[in-house]
Amino acid sequence: MGSYLCDVCGYVFNEDAGDEEGNVLPGTRWEDIPDDWVCPECGATKDAFLRLD
Repeated sequence: MGSYLCDVCGYVFNEDAGDEEGNVLPGTRWEDIPDDWVCPECGATKDAFLRLD
């Protein structure tokens, strides 16, 4: 599973952890996250994220 860095605020999304507040279950692959999901810290869209590993 991978991690993704928000290029706007530095938040790291980890596929293993998911985003409970954003209704993304742990283990959800980045590709399977809805396109309308936004960074829980700053509201940036998915295209502002860079893969870390």
